[in-house]
Amino acid sequence: MTAIVELKARFDEARNIEWAREMERAGVQVIYGVRGLKTHAKVCIIVRREPQGIVRYMHFGTGNYNEVTAGIYGDVSLLTCDDALGDDATKFFNAVTGASQPGQMQYLAAAPTTLRSRLLGLIEAETQRRREGQKAAIIVKVNSLVDTDIIDALYEASRAGVKIKLNVRGVCCLKPGIKGLSKNIEVVSIVDRFLEHARVLYFEHGGDEQTFISSADWMPRNLDRRVELLVPVLKPEHRKRLHSMLAAYFKDNVNSWKLLPDGTYERLKPSDKRPPFQAQAVLYERAVNSKRKSEQSNRTTFETHQPRAREA
Repeated sequence: MTAIVELKARFDEARNIEWAREMERAGVQVIYGVRGLKTHAKVCIIVRREPQGIVRYMHFGTGNYNEVTAGIYGDVSLLTCDDALGDDATKFFNAVTGASQPGQMQYLAAAPTTLRSRLLGLIEAETQRRREGQKAAIIVKVNSLVDTDIIDALYEASRAGVKIKLNVRGVCCLKPGIKGLSKNIEVVSIVDRFLEHARVLYFEHGGDEQTFISSADWMPRNLDRRVELLVPVLKPEHRKRLHSMLAAYFKDNVNSWKLLPDGTYERLKPSDKRPPFQAQAVLYERAVNSKRKSEQSNRTTFETHQPRAREA
């Protein structure tokens, strides 16, 4: 068993050191990341021997594996056994543990090698599609938007007519709603019970929608000086769930603040035409109901105990 422990973690340095020592005492091979880069990606691979053979389970997340922040942060994650994602995840782990140099991956993009170029390529593709008269739209949820290359690409997309919606919880250096520059860009920030921490990206892609989750904010430190991941969400039902979540955030008029062209924020309020809608409350209720249905399904599922095979 191998674990990567990032010691340069805000507020968690002492705890991470203790966890690393505890795992080493238990026989786990502990790696302390890549020299010169902070490891910020959230990924786990579990390999199991099952009746049908060896199966890899991958978990990709936007939030830390931390039991405290898991209760107060809003994050998303993907649990899958997709073979192609498994191949990419294995290449990624081999690279960050020193078993090999970073190789080309089919689906995943990693910082600081390919993530920046992938993001710029996705934005520029929407720009080109709109110029060709195709469907084009960008909807993004991140914690911060600071990177000038990304901002310039979004401005260019806006000038081409791409409709862009950004949910940026914290620092946003882009100015929306400016004629001739960012008229087609809308920026909101949600301040509510849970700290908004998920990174979700949607590109209409001419009708062939592409959706991603990521560990990275759109900042130079994340794209150039950290180990990060951009993960595609491949199943339609999973993409649909994320699209519904994004739509809820832009419908919020209780705890949502709209960024204005002059850099100030205006709190959105309910009206006669728009009754109160609190995104976090709606999404929380959906999560609770989903958990209840899952527990009910498990209670009505029969699983028989099989005898263990005798040893030779």
